[in-house]
Amino acid sequence: MLSDDHESWGYASSTGLGFTRNDIVEAHFAACAPYYRQALDEARIEAGWHVLDAGCGSGSFLPLLADRVGPTGRLSAIDLAEENASRAADRMRDRPSTPPTAVQQGDILDLPYEDGTFDAVWCANTTQYLNDGELLRALREFRRVVRPGGVVAVKDLDASLITARPGADPFLFADFFRAAGRTPGYARQLLRARDLYRWLTEAGLQGVRQRTLVMEHYAPMDPAVRRFYGLACARIAQQATDAALDGDWQAFLDPDDATNPLNDPLGYISEGNVITVGTTPMATGNP
Repeated sequence: MLSDDHESWGYASSTGLGFTRNDIVEAHFAACAPYYRQALDEARIEAGWHVLDAGCGSGSFLPLLADRVGPTGRLSAIDLAEENASRAADRMRDRPSTPPTAVQQGDILDLPYEDGTFDAVWCANTTQYLNDGELLRALREFRRVVRPGGVVAVKDLDASLITARPGADPFLFADFFRAAGRTPGYARQLLRARDLYRWLTEAGLQGVRQRTLVMEHYAPMDPAVRRFYGLACARIAQQATDAALDGDWQAFLDPDDATNPLNDPLGYISEGNVITVGTTPMATGNP
């Protein structure tokens, strides 16, 4: 799962994976919460279900999942980083009227659950860290632990829809990901989200459906939006500068620079949010 290019992305948790540290993960959730709720709606999780949050991070989605399964439901959650799993458990422990919730450290490539344990698996912003072979393995694990007729819902980011305005070249970030995505690694995996329908189908899920949302933020921007995207764009700008890529990256290097397009009175930034949902095959047997 680890690749050589994660150090340049920064904000790593104990796993070494870029942008997995709880502060940056929670900043992204705060910036994009309305869109994330909309994506979760697409999963159509029902009250009373037992749901696994696979790759839960610090648990930002768990309260939303708790609201959907209600007091008669159950939640389980797993994350590769021990500190994230601990933070997620604390988050739910302090929340009133929470359904039974079990959080643990572990690997989504080898889930420690019996076949058919869950009614649904929810996996958000996690498959971007898997190479192609690992992605298929994880999706087959999700299928394994969900009951026949249950739901597997995967949400991830589509970096091809990142653009900032005004002033910046509207294709600046697209050109970065085009260049960085030529070789295997994190950048290429951030461009894979709109292929998820194919991956879920290959993993044996049925009735696969997919929706792509453009997450748009424009001035006056919420402080959470400016904070996250200022930091994220600065990391990309530094990589582009180090690689001597064409483009005016200077303005993005300092999130507080008055010339940064995100600080413009008419500033704008967007990225993609892809939600893909399939169901596990119904069991068949001899009459």
